Amino acid sequence: MSSWSQTQLRAIAKNADLFVSPFREDGTTYGTPTQTWALVVDGHVYVRAANGQQSKWYQAAIVQKAGRVRVAGEYYEVTFEPVGSDVDAAVDTAYEEKYPGSSAVPIMQGDGPKSATVRISPR
Repeated sequence: MSSWSQTQLRAIAKNADLFVSPFREDGTTYGTPTQTWALVVDGHVYVRAANGQQSKWYQAAIVQKAGRVRVAGEYYEVTFEPVGSDVDAAVDTAYEEKYPGSSAVPIMQGDGPKSATVRISPR
């Protein structure tokens, strides 16, 4: 697994949106870009699916394990990995810090989105 550069982490941290495109069933065609809120926690990039594990992009990411993301006009080839509840508190805090006062933060901290937390790494 590769690591994000500090420049890439800063770009992800400062931009409100990151678009995920897991591969489709053929393993080579990118899916439709889906807007997510990406967070940087301890040098790792995390996103949650607002609709929980029923989210189409989440399901594709978990099955295909790879694809690409776009942030600040740059594309990155990535891997997707589901994570356990050990990062829940840190990710919850990161949502509050990055999107203070947003009415969507409590939604993203709910059980459904928490169960669909994904770590994104460059490949």
